[in-house]
This record gives sequence, structure tokens and C-alpha cells, in this order.
Amino acid sequence: MRSVRARAALGATLVVALALIGAGLAVLMVLRANLTDQADLQAEVAAREVAGQLALDTAYDALDLEDEEDHPVQVTDEDGRVVAVSQDLEAISGTGSDVVRPAPSAPAGTSGDDDDDDSGEDGDDDSGDPARGEVSSDDPDFSNGTATVDGHAADYRFAAVEATTSAGVTLTVHAGAPLATEQEAVGTVRGAMLTGLPVLLVVVAGVTWLVTRRALRPVEGIRREMAAITASEDLSRRVPEPDSRDEIARLARTTNETLTVLEASVDRQRRFVADASHELRSPIASLRTQLEVGAAHPELLDVPGAVADTVRLQVLAADLLLLARLDAGEKPGRTPLDLGALVREEVSQRVGDRIPVTVSVPEEGAYGVNGSRGQLARVIGNLLDNAERHAEGLVAVSVSGAGTGAGAGVSVEVRDDGAGVPEDERERIFERFVRLDDARSRDDGGAGLGLAIARDVAARHGGTLTVHRAAEGGALFRLRLPATGP
Repeated sequence: MRSVRARAALGATLVVALALIGAGLAVLMVLRANLTDQADLQAEVAAREVAGQLALDTAYDALDLEDEEDHPVQVTDEDGRVVAVSQDLEAISGTGSDVVRPAPSAPAGTSGDDDDDDSGEDGDDDSGDPARGEVSSDDPDFSNGTATVDGHAADYRFAAVEATTSAGVTLTVHAGAPLATEQEAVGTVRGAMLTGLPVLLVVVAGVTWLVTRRALRPVEGIRREMAAITASEDLSRRVPEPDSRDEIARLARTTNETLTVLEASVDRQRRFVADASHELRSPIASLRTQLEVGAAHPELLDVPGAVADTVRLQVLAADLLLLARLDAGEKPGRTPLDLGALVREEVSQRVGDRIPVTVSVPEEGAYGVNGSRGQLARVIGNLLDNAERHAEGLVAVSVSGAGTGAGAGVSVEVRDDGAGVPEDERERIFERFVRLDDARSRDDGGAGLGLAIARDVAARHGGTLTVHRAAEGGALFRLRLPATGP
């Protein structure tokens, strides 16, 4: 079952079915218990009424056993013999004995003549009154059974009550109450449930299907639009956003945000490829021209120029490879290193700089960071190259601590006394292949990748790279990285 609507409808129907079945069984059990309690009460009342007669020494054949069909009665003695039954009782079960004919036995009490003779001797003296029997006050025992009265068989609930005659004879009275009312009521409720349950489940399934279909209609719209975007490769299109504030609306908004980011990424990638092709075309064309001239006229071969173009190609290829790795999400290493020592080492290797670099590292070994030594060295080198390209007579680099506690960091500042960076261009210079000195030659101006690489590396190390105005009037680049202690 691949449809969400079908699965939702089936799931809701099953849940409702289980809930209704459980509730129905509970209702039936409660109803049966209440009706059974009523039958118990009726049977107990009938049994105690007969037991009261026996306690008064009423003869077995003189017992008042009216309403026999509703309350059949069976009386047994201590030996289990049946001594009295309801008239027209033809069969019985559930009372411990299925006998419906009384066994011959002595009367339950003394004769009336003896009582009159005894009482006539002294009418004022109550000490000669015979002892009275009693009815047990214990809760009766209940059982289910059947009885056939005057040809009509039915189910009954029997109550067993003990009675003791004045002669000390203990008798047990089994009186029944019919269960027809209980069975009829339970059957009616059960039938109504069995009839209504399928109808209700069909209604639940239909409503769930329609509600789910309506709720998922925007999802189908999103799917169709995404399929169209995939087929057309047009990332400028967007999926429809519902007016609701539910999960589907948030899904549509997130999808559109993803498409926006993806479109920007693809556009940036296309510009990157175009700009890289443009940057590579010039040194390759120049190198080819020099080699072709050298092949035709060896005396005219410009070897230094060919070497310079080759070096430029090598540097540009290295920059492009690093950017590709960064775009691919390559995570930098987590090697502990001292940023102050790295700055000193990088400056010491710059022997051909036009302007000597001034280094300021106040404390040795106090500027620990975690990261890739090679990538951070590239950042420092790119910043120094940029400063050398624009400085008039000063290039300075300094390392210092920044912040305290959990926000502690290490700051590296590279400044020069050149023309500086206009405030409205301070973010644009970090874009790839952007040069503010387009009037200068490509050899002097570079390819416009150094600052973009520096910022990307700083961001992947959890740091920042910003540009400000230096006190000398030129540019001040500030690299800030999280500190790890000495």
C-alpha cells in the first residue's frame, strides 16, 4: 500500500475499530454485571422469603411458593435430599441436585394441636413457648443454571440461603431469578454494536481519506513543481507555499530556501568556472605564443617570461584546487599550533619582498590555536602578498590575544600604508576573481583569489577575516581565530 492516504485511512480505521471493540466489550461487561446483580438480588429476596417460612416451622407442603415460573424454588436438607420444590418444576440444574420430586420426610415443625395444648396450661407464662428457627445472615452463594417450569425452559440465577428450624434442622433454599432480561438486553446492545460498527468504520475511513487528501494536496503541488524543476533544470522556479502555518507550509518554505541556496551555489559555480577559464586563458595563450616564437626563432625566446607564466599557472592551479577542496566541504585539521610562531616562520621565508615586513609578537608561545598549519600559513601569506601589492613603504603584522574566558581568541593584524579599501567595497573584495585594481596589469594585480581563499579558510577554522582602515591610512586585515591556550 504505497498511498499515504490509504495508509492513513487504514491506520485510523484500525485504531477506531480497536477502540470501539474495547469500549463495546467494556459496556457489555458492565451491563451484564449490573443485570446479574439485579438477578442476584431478586433470587436472594425470593430465597430468604422461603427460608423465613421454614424458620417459622412451616410445613414443606404448606410453603408459599407463588410466582413459580419467575422464581423456581428447590429446598434440600442437610443430607442433600430434596424436601420441597416449586409446583410444576419439571427440571433444574445449577443447584447441586437435579431432583424435582420431594423425598418423603417429617414435617418441618411441630403440629398445631400440640402447640395449643402446651399453651393452654398456662396462658400467662411465656416460658413454655417453643424455640424459633432462624435464617442465615451470611451472603448467599450464587450460581447459574436452568429450570423447566410447566414446559418452559429458561436460564436462571440461583441464590442459596440456609434456614434452621426450631428442631435444629438446617435446610438450604435455592431460589432462581430469570436471566431472560439480561440476555435480551445484552443481545440487543451487542446486535446494535455489530450493526453500527461497520457503518462507523466506513465513515471513519471515508472522512480520514478525504481529510488526508485535502491535507496532502499542497504536498502534491510541491512534488509536481519539483519534478518540473528537475526536468527543466530551471532553479529560478519555486514551489507553491500554502497559506497555513502547519508542517507542510514550513516544508514548502524550507524547499524554496534550499532552491535559493542551490541556485546561488550553481550560479557561483558557473561564474567560478567562467572566471577560472578566463584567468587561465591569458597565461596559457602567452606561454604558447612565446613557445611558438621560440620554436621559429630561438634567439627571440623569452625564457624568463615563459617561466613567469608557468609559475603563474602553477599558483593559479593551486588556488583553484584549494577552493575546490574547500567547496567540497573538506574539514581542516585540528593540529595544535602557535599562531605567533607560524607568523614569524612565514615572514622569515619571504626573502624577495619589495617592502620588508615588520613583525610584532609580544609573547612567545601564548597564541595557541587548532587548525591546518598549511592552510593558515596560506592565509597569512595571502594577506602579506596583498599588503605588499598595495603598500607604499610599510607592511606590518602583529599577533595578540582577543577576549577572555570562553570567547578567548587570537588576532592577527596585517596593515599597510597604501590607498586602503573603500568602505562600500570591503565585502566585495572577498569575492572570487574580484580586483579593485583592474587598471593594473594581471601580473601585478593577481587573479583575485587570495582574499577569497583567506576568508574561506578562516571561516572553516571557526574564525573571521575582516578589513578596516589602518592608522597609517591603508588597509588593516584582522584575522581572528578561537584560542586553545598556550
